[in-house]
Amino acid sequence: MAAHVPTFLSLLSTAASAYPAIAKFASNSSAPPAPPAPPPPTAPSQQHTSNALAPSAPVNVPGSLQPQSNNGPVTMGSPPNQGNPFCDYCSLRPKYSDSGRLHPYCSKTCASKDKRKNWTPAMGNQPPQLAVPGAFCEHCLVNVKYFDGTKTHPFCSKACAKKANRKQSLNVTIPAPKPPGICQAPNCQSQVYTNSNGSLGEYCSIAHKTLGETLCLMCLQAPKTTLSHFCSQTCIDKVEKLGSTILEVPVGHVTFKSVADQFKSSWRHNSQCPSVRRIYKICFPPSSLAAYNTYKSSVEARGQFASQGRSAGNENRRWHGTRRECHLGDKGNTQLCASSTCSLCSIVKNSYDLSLFGKKTGWGRFGRGIYTSSTSSKSNDYSQNDCKSNLKAILLNKVVVGKGHKLTHDLTSLTAPPHGFDSVLAERGGSLNYDELVVYTNDAIRPSFLVMYEL
Repeated sequence: MAAHVPTFLSLLSTAASAYPAIAKFASNSSAPPAPPAPPPPTAPSQQHTSNALAPSAPVNVPGSLQPQSNNGPVTMGSPPNQGNPFCDYCSLRPKYSDSGRLHPYCSKTCASKDKRKNWTPAMGNQPPQLAVPGAFCEHCLVNVKYFDGTKTHPFCSKACAKKANRKQSLNVTIPAPKPPGICQAPNCQSQVYTNSNGSLGEYCSIAHKTLGETLCLMCLQAPKTTLSHFCSQTCIDKVEKLGSTILEVPVGHVTFKSVADQFKSSWRHNSQCPSVRRIYKICFPPSSLAAYNTYKSSVEARGQFASQGRSAGNENRRWHGTRRECHLGDKGNTQLCASSTCSLCSIVKNSYDLSLFGKKTGWGRFGRGIYTSSTSSKSNDYSQNDCKSNLKAILLNKVVVGKGHKLTHDLTSLTAPPHGFDSVLAERGGSLNYDELVVYTNDAIRPSFLVMYEL
């Protein structure tokens, strides 16, 4: 212990000139001050090089926060000051010492932040702040850009880099968000309309409001066609080249309203319906959709539903809740995870798979099938997060119902619909409080929308 006293007093003596309180403490100490250690010799050539490269003034990043120490501004990324007894990052606390070795930082927290180079230290009672504009990943806009010790990369991870480069190769551009008060329609910089109550709208005119509500979900520039989510074959081709992916639907879009309204109107449990925060269109490659469309055509040929005023194959939209391990669907996160046990990402990638039946629940009331419901609150009971998030995920699917066989009591032995039927319609009453729709082939169902709602 005595061996460390001279070192400690030496540090106090070095800091005394910058911190009067420490000087007073040092002068009141009964122990004699240790002589200051001589500075290490520096070769003339090295000293000349150092002076030539030293900046004459601190480097300021426009729009950034510059941390201050008692000796002036701290320049992020500058060489550590070996003679300074205080942390090379925050300049607020003494450097950490263990077994006589003096570390450059006061803690692992400051050491980690200094390596990232995207943060400024906490000043007084203020929390650490992002110092450099554009420090977020250029794809997901959520995570901080990756720093490898030498270079700050434009993306937070290889996954985001790969997806961004893929879109760039397809000439996919996403318009930057506009500031409040500017019309949200493409290529318009006019002031928005002011409502009678003084609040601001999102568009400058009815025409631009209509355009914003019907934009192509791929390019977000031109209006979509009547029977598609996209404006042209060019955008359809781009979507198909992306493979299995999700595209966020703007909040004011007619598609958002349609899906959100169905979620709200089909919430039948005796509880308050949560708010829908985000909706994503799920896109599949042509091969996956071809199998579904072929099956729908065969069911339509048998049942002739279109001639009865119904949709081809008696296609309907039904809900399905499942487990989510990752943050797919959270703000800015459209990247599917690589986990084979994340049910949500597996369904979005490859649709439903009957070979996995029973692995989660072990049984089904109506046999070995794929279960959906017209009741969003029932499917909510099966939606679970294996990650920390303030949102839950639920899938809205298009399902070929065909001719449904109605049941009110369990029939666990089913592996196919009864003869002459295409699905099972489990109705309320008997063993069920809420309806279920069961299909028995993978080709009868495809997920269509991912809906994110409050817990």
